[in-house]
Amino acid sequence: MSFFSVVSRDKDSDARTGKMILPHGVVDTPVFMPVGTLGTVKAIDFSDLTDMGFNMILGNTYHLYLRPGMEVISAAGGLHKFIGWDKNILTDSGGFQVFSLSKLRKITDDGVAFRSHIDGSSHFFSPEEVVRIQRILGSDVMMQLDVCTSPGISYKEALEAVKLTTSWAIRSKKELANYDDYTGVLFPIIQGNFFPELRKRSAEELLQLDLPGIAIGGLSVGEEFSVFEDTLAYTVGFIPQNKPRYIMGIGTPEYILTAVEKGIDMFDCVFPTRTARNASVFTHTGRISLKRKEYQKDFSPIDNTCDCYTCRNYSKAYLRHLFKSGEIMASVLATHHNIYFLKNLVDKIREHITTGDYAKFKADFLSAYSGGKE
Repeated sequence: MSFFSVVSRDKDSDARTGKMILPHGVVDTPVFMPVGTLGTVKAIDFSDLTDMGFNMILGNTYHLYLRPGMEVISAAGGLHKFIGWDKNILTDSGGFQVFSLSKLRKITDDGVAFRSHIDGSSHFFSPEEVVRIQRILGSDVMMQLDVCTSPGISYKEALEAVKLTTSWAIRSKKELANYDDYTGVLFPIIQGNFFPELRKRSAEELLQLDLPGIAIGGLSVGEEFSVFEDTLAYTVGFIPQNKPRYIMGIGTPEYILTAVEKGIDMFDCVFPTRTARNASVFTHTGRISLKRKEYQKDFSPIDNTCDCYTCRNYSKAYLRHLFKSGEIMASVLATHHNIYFLKNLVDKIREHITTGDYAKFKADFLSAYSGGKE
């Protein structure tokens, strides 16, 4: 059996279900991956993620490289052993973090020189070094070092980013070939900003490398939803059916449902955990803020259709009290709910793709979900 196989397809869209065979187990797609930037998914224990059915999370090369450092993680036997997670890990190359430090980095053909956001120390990431770091981490899926761009840049700047990203993908693949003991996979990342011809060029150049899967970068970075939707659909059109498609940085029902409809298989985002720590939680009628005064005497669960631990045991009134009191448990319970909510949503997505009524499910879900209030 190949690394990735399509299991079923929706009859009215490009949505599909599939299976990825990775070193730490089989992953059913579409899949939402909780983000564990520093080796932990904030405010939730790995045992809870396991109980919910998650078998893949994210780690971040940039952050883990800086702290605790490769010497510590290598001595521990890799990231899985260091953090106590025996399932799959995808690691971001750190490109987004490095390139967000616009005043602290310098890009050359060789790679990127940057200063640590922690102590200002100088460092250099080449495509080869990023592969070496992710091999030490023991990533099940590693990402190439790419050149991230923001909306509004010129065509010339976007073209240069595409050229460098392709060059760095070639060098990443060559470096990875040196390690016979590595059993994971490498994904390149399509760039091109919002220029269609550059999206096409980036996709076609990277697909020539025939790597196992491919990621779509440079979306969900502040653009209008319609631009996201159109650019995603256009880009996916260049990717063959036999490769898993990963879009980075989406974690709300609207974006997930649309991405799946366009044929995306993998996605991640800090949104559900970050917003949970700020009292914002998902419900089937939209997001709500648990700090609102109207919940002071509301003894119903966050969502009466949810059977997560938080909803089975606690009321909005109690959770509001915890947030207003600054109790750590507020973040823990809200995070548990948000992560469970998305896991349940993606499970239902796979179910409705399989039964052939995904379009109706998406329409019905979003019709109800639009009624929430922050």
